[in-house]
Amino acid sequence: MRERIIRAVAGTLVLTSIVLAWTVHINWLALGAFVGLNLLQSSLTRFCPLEMILKKAGVN
Repeated sequence: MRERIIRAVAGTLVLTSIVLAWTVHINWLALGAFVGLNLLQSSLTRFCPLEMILKKAGVN
């Protein structure tokens, strides 16, 4: 369940970043870049801050 939530949050943040960059300011793409870099480092190190937050919140 945690993996699905992590993927949903990451996807939502990337799409939000694109919409905000299109409608507000191009610098909102930095949010999408941050999410992408976090996903990359998570795949290499198996450390995901959101997973730790969900675990402390009691999400299975």
